[in-house]
Amino acid sequence: MVFQPLSERIRPQNINQFIGQKHLLGKNRALSKLFANANLHSMIFWGPPGTGKTTLARLIAQQSSLQFISLSAVLDGVKEVRSAVEQAKKQREQFLQGTLLFVDEVHRFNKAQQDAFLPFVEDGTFIFIGATTENPSFELNNALLSRARVYVLRPLDEKDLEQVLVRVTTTLSKDLERQVNITKKAKQALINYADGDARRLINLVEQAIDFADEDNDRLTLSLENCKEIIQAGTRRFDKGGEVFYDQVSALHKSVRGSNPDAALYWLLRMLDGGADARYLARRLIRMASEEIGNADLKALEICINAAQAYERLGSPEGDLALAQAVIYLAIAPKSNAVYMAYKSAQKDVILAGSDEVPMHLRNAPAKLMQQLDYGEGYRYAHDEQDAYAAGEVYFPDNMPERTYYQPQPRGLEIKIAEKLAKLKQLDKIAITKRRG
Repeated sequence: MVFQPLSERIRPQNINQFIGQKHLLGKNRALSKLFANANLHSMIFWGPPGTGKTTLARLIAQQSSLQFISLSAVLDGVKEVRSAVEQAKKQREQFLQGTLLFVDEVHRFNKAQQDAFLPFVEDGTFIFIGATTENPSFELNNALLSRARVYVLRPLDEKDLEQVLVRVTTTLSKDLERQVNITKKAKQALINYADGDARRLINLVEQAIDFADEDNDRLTLSLENCKEIIQAGTRRFDKGGEVFYDQVSALHKSVRGSNPDAALYWLLRMLDGGADARYLARRLIRMASEEIGNADLKALEICINAAQAYERLGSPEGDLALAQAVIYLAIAPKSNAVYMAYKSAQKDVILAGSDEVPMHLRNAPAKLMQQLDYGEGYRYAHDEQDAYAAGEVYFPDNMPERTYYQPQPRGLEIKIAEKLAKLKQLDKIAITKRRG
């Protein structure tokens, strides 16, 4: 007898057995209408692992009486694609049957490989369904996207996973000819560990059943049994893809929104998922300047110290320094004045020409430069009243004065704004006097 994994043995045989994705398969939803009307079109299924992308493609082919051909962008190449195309053509010409070509991990194909499907999608050689865990907007060609409708599959919720467990225990009880039970605590631990991934949940039970307690004709899977196969740090995370950047965004926005609890949560979610703590330390340093700036000068200092502490201590000891930093950032007064000033000045630098440095601001270390009037007329601020050369110009001669930095009425920037306002008033008086 050929061995078949449990995940294959319990794979739904019809759409009524499918668990999850109610937003697509509920009454009058997009895919439920497709199943009802068999109005087929090419599709992209985008979602995390274990959400039913392959199963849905199989069921669509079955419902529509199509030949099902499956390829993997990880394992297959040009040879396999050509073979699939020939097989689809033969099926259509000799048996008058259409084909559904399913490509798993389609984002792994390069641009040329993705383009290779287009002529056959357009001439009806096959219905194309691609599955991807990555954002199609970034990973798939526009030409392919324009010919396929994108459906987003979501992680299974707790109720969905409970249904999966019922099916698993029913199948195992039948296969083992013994009643299989899972305790309440074990169920919750398995569901939490699965993290929305049905395939992971099924594989967990299949592994854990070897450690189950035996009692005559009954097998009981307890929390203690499950601990044998459950390890720490298994949250859904891709260390550089869609989920990664979504969580970075959530961390940053929680800091900006002055919510220390949420900020700490997202930091720990990323650390738990395997994110590089040094990368997170760099992000915190960036946040200190972008979100707080001069409103609280300690913010940048604390983040740099936290990064150095992590370098010395590593994990888990250094993680606490990062936690301290992220909480401080969240509760600190907020100002994006430095960030906005930076962006505004950067725009001028990019768009403006390479204006020369005014003569009075130039460096004059050599006699020749002095003879050419380099530095001539420069006013040394420390020799002026209040160490400020009122009315002095520091921009290029052909460039009007700019005001990039506009302090916010929060934290230290309140005092900074007051000082700048006073200096501008001195400039105004000096310029008025100069004009006579």
